[in-house]
Amino acid sequence: MTRSLADWLAHLERLHPKTIDMGLDRVRGVWARMAAGAQPGFALITVGGTNGKGSTCAFLECMLRCAGYRTASYTSPHLLRYNERVRLDGTPVSDALLCAALEKVEHCRGDTALTFFEFGTLAAMQVFIEAGVDVAVLEVGLGGRLDAVNLFDPDVAVVTSIGIDHIEYLGPTRESIGFEKAGIYRAGRPAVCGDREPPRSLTEHAAAIGAHLRRIGTDYDVLAQERHWDYLAGAQSRRGLPWPALSGRIQLTNAATAITALDALRARLPVDMGAVRRGLVEVELPGRFQVLPGRPCVILDVSHNPDAAHQLAGNLAEQGRFGSTFAILGMLRDKDIDGVVRQLLPVIDRWFLTGLTGPRAADVERLRQAVLSASAQARISTFASPAEAFAAAQSIAQPDDRIVALGSFLTVADVLANLQR
Repeated sequence: MTRSLADWLAHLERLHPKTIDMGLDRVRGVWARMAAGAQPGFALITVGGTNGKGSTCAFLECMLRCAGYRTASYTSPHLLRYNERVRLDGTPVSDALLCAALEKVEHCRGDTALTFFEFGTLAAMQVFIEAGVDVAVLEVGLGGRLDAVNLFDPDVAVVTSIGIDHIEYLGPTRESIGFEKAGIYRAGRPAVCGDREPPRSLTEHAAAIGAHLRRIGTDYDVLAQERHWDYLAGAQSRRGLPWPALSGRIQLTNAATAITALDALRARLPVDMGAVRRGLVEVELPGRFQVLPGRPCVILDVSHNPDAAHQLAGNLAEQGRFGSTFAILGMLRDKDIDGVVRQLLPVIDRWFLTGLTGPRAADVERLRQAVLSASAQARISTFASPAEAFAAAQSIAQPDDRIVALGSFLTVADVLANLQR
């Protein structure tokens, strides 16, 4: 019986008893049966980090496409359709291609129980190999060292930032997390770090294995001007660059980190100045300080940890004068809910708290207690879903107000789906 993509995804969710099961032994064994364990023949860029991964991947993919290369990109999670995770030349692949690749993984896995992410990673690589791409950009799902993406050896590996998140898997400190992130670096190959104060565990691991590490603030940097910005990297500097299409000052760091990774591959995949400029202005990435047209102002941001919330708060503060700011907040219970709320408290006037679907969702009462602990005078309303919370905010918002949906990909996805309807 032919399975639809929805059928396949339901099968993947049932296959393994755990959503996350760190380790490479299972995927390595299945890949050995799929491709005799061979590494892909195309260039490979792996991107890990706590925040900024998605944006950096988007810059890389867009700049490489603008340079004329046939690109592949694997990212997660998705907002509306699973196909968003697996793209060829910037376009989500068809259900048919995905189903064929998933069928091959299923045929080769035998009795190996893969997680949803592991299964999807192998299927994505199968799609890319059959498509004959020039270069693939792979986003690490969680951590790095033991993530399924790390089965494949990158030509250049990027760690965007190191923050506190997923402590149950990566440890409770930046040192423990930095070591896990650095696990995507390879001996004798280019490595990039976009964190201005990386933990010693990352830099020491890179040195120990002989990776050629380039760090922001040391080997490359950015200089923001009123109408443009400069990428500073000695002889590889680029000046007078257009501001990125992705909003927020942090995107200069992400763009510069992407440029540094491309420079490390210039002998194999040269990218000229024109492609860099086009990539900066043509890049798109839903859900990352995405400002929608119209009034009141609507902003979608998937920020779900304190570091990301800090960046969001800064972006909101710099955005200009507004009346009131309403937050549509839904989160997962294993996130630092209190930390996120504390970062956003100075820029939020009213909270619209919402539940989410799925077993990991934080209940509304947990969110309410976090907000009240930060401010006993906070104005709070509670709702069953992000769509309901958004509709309530819309009903009272004035044209000069703004509504920010944040806290999880699930929160943004529900609001975005409601807007599209």
